[in-house]
Amino acid sequence: MSATSVGTPETFLGESEASIIIDGESTTAADGGTIETSDPANGTVLATLSAGGAADVERAVSSATRAFLHWQELSAAARGRLLNDVADSLDEHAEELATLETLDNGKPLTESLYLDVSLAAQVWRYFAGWCTKLAGETPPVSPPVGQAFVYTRREPLGVVGAIVPWNFPLLIASWKAAPALAAGNTVVLKPSELTSLTAVRLAQLAVEAGLPPGVLNVVTGYGVEAGQALIDHPEVAKISFTGSTATGRKIVMASAGNLKKLSLELGGKSANIVFPDADLTAAAEGALTGIFLNQGEVCCAGSRLFVHRDVHDQLVSELETAAKSLKLGHGLADDTEMGPLISAAHLQRVEDYVHGAQKSGATLVCGGERPGGALEQGHFLTPAVFTDVTDDMPIAVEEVFGPALAVLPFDNDDEVIRRANTSDYGLAAGIWTTDVKRAHRTAHAMQAGTVWVNLYNMIDPSAPFGGYKASGYGRDLGLESLLGYTQNKSVWIGLD
Repeated sequence: MSATSVGTPETFLGESEASIIIDGESTTAADGGTIETSDPANGTVLATLSAGGAADVERAVSSATRAFLHWQELSAAARGRLLNDVADSLDEHAEELATLETLDNGKPLTESLYLDVSLAAQVWRYFAGWCTKLAGETPPVSPPVGQAFVYTRREPLGVVGAIVPWNFPLLIASWKAAPALAAGNTVVLKPSELTSLTAVRLAQLAVEAGLPPGVLNVVTGYGVEAGQALIDHPEVAKISFTGSTATGRKIVMASAGNLKKLSLELGGKSANIVFPDADLTAAAEGALTGIFLNQGEVCCAGSRLFVHRDVHDQLVSELETAAKSLKLGHGLADDTEMGPLISAAHLQRVEDYVHGAQKSGATLVCGGERPGGALEQGHFLTPAVFTDVTDDMPIAVEEVFGPALAVLPFDNDDEVIRRANTSDYGLAAGIWTTDVKRAHRTAHAMQAGTVWVNLYNMIDPSAPFGGYKASGYGRDLGLESLLGYTQNKSVWIGLD
C-alpha cells in the first residue's frame, strides 16, 4: 500500500496491511505482527493491519528526529500553507474518511461526516493560521547593573508522541497532530488498535498534500507494545494522550525517565443540570445528545443528569419517549441514529453496569437490552435511562462510557452544585436555565474544564478543551493547546 491516493474505502481496506507510515512510506511491522479490525455492527473483518512494536517505534522516532531539523528550517508561512493543504485534502476526501470511520467505529455516517471529518478539517485550518502568529514577548526588564534588552522565543519541543483513543479516531488525532506541527514539532501517532483506519489514511493524505517525509509518522499496534515503547522512548519530548484515567496515571509514572512533558485528557463523569426554570424541550434534547451521541462513548458525556424535583417526572417522561424512538442500526444505513458499541468486551462492560444499577435499586425506565433480529450479530445496546439513582451507586460514580443515563433529583442550587462537584472527575458540565445570574453563578462554581449553558457537546477549534481533577491536565484545541507544544526561551542582550 503506497502512501498515495487510494480513492475509495474498498481499495484502502484491500491494501491496508502496510499500515505503518514512516518517512512518508507505508510499511509493515518489523516482526510481521498483524491486527484484524472489525465492523462492530456485524463482526465482519474489515482489514488486517500491522501490529507495530518497539522496533517500529524506534524507526518512527528516528524518522521524526531527522525530519524535525528540516521542519524547523521551513518558514512559518510555508508550514501554515502545508497544514492548510492537509485541511483541504480532508475536505476533498470527506466521504471516504467518514465511511472508514463509520465502518471502523460504528457511529452513524452523519456523525462521522458532519462532526468528525468536518471538524478535523477545521482544526487543521485553525492551527495553520497560528503558524505565522506564534510570537514571543519583550518584557521590560530592570537589571541591577547596566541596561539590557530581553526578548522571548516560543520554540518547539522536538518529537511528540500522540496516543489517541477509539471513540473519535480522526478528530482527536487532528486535535494533537495539527497544533504540534504548527508549533514546529514532528509527530509519531499511535492510534487505538480498535480503530486505526482513519489515522493511517490521514498520514497518507498529509504526504500527498506535501508534508515532508517523517514529519507525521503512524505506528499501528497494541498499546502495551507500541504505545508503551513510545511513552518510554528517551527521544520523545512530549506525550499527548487521550484515554482512561488509569492509563493516564501509568503514563505519568513512565514519563519520569526523561521528564517528558504531558497533556492528558482522561475520563469523565459529567453532570448535566436542569433547573426548574429551564426550557424543558431544549433540555430534554440536550440531555439526549449529551449521553447518546456516539453511543455514549464520549469522555464528556452528560451521564449524570441532575433534574430539579419540580420538573423531574416531566423530563423523565420526555426522555423515555425520545430514547425509545432512537433508531439503532448499521452506521451506513440512512435512518440510523445510534450505532453499536466498539467491541463485544465493551458491550459486556456497559451491560454489567446496567445490571449492577438494577441490583443496587435503581429503576430502569427503558433500554439496556441487546436487540435481536438483524442487529444480533453486532455490539448493540438499547439506550438506557435510570431513575431512583443515588450518588454512591457505581452508575453515578464510575465512567460507564456507553448509552446509560443516571437521572438524579435535587431540591436547590447549593445542593446540586455540591453533589455535582463530588465526582473525582472534572471534564465537563451542562447547565439548563433561563436565569442568566443562575447560569453564571453555577458555571463559575462547577469544577470542570468546560461548562455548557443551554447546549451540550459543542466543540470549536478555538476553545480549549480539557479537564480538572482526575480528568487530566493540559488542553487540546485553542491557543493553550498550541503553547503546550512549545518551550519558552529568554534571550538577554547587553546594551552597555
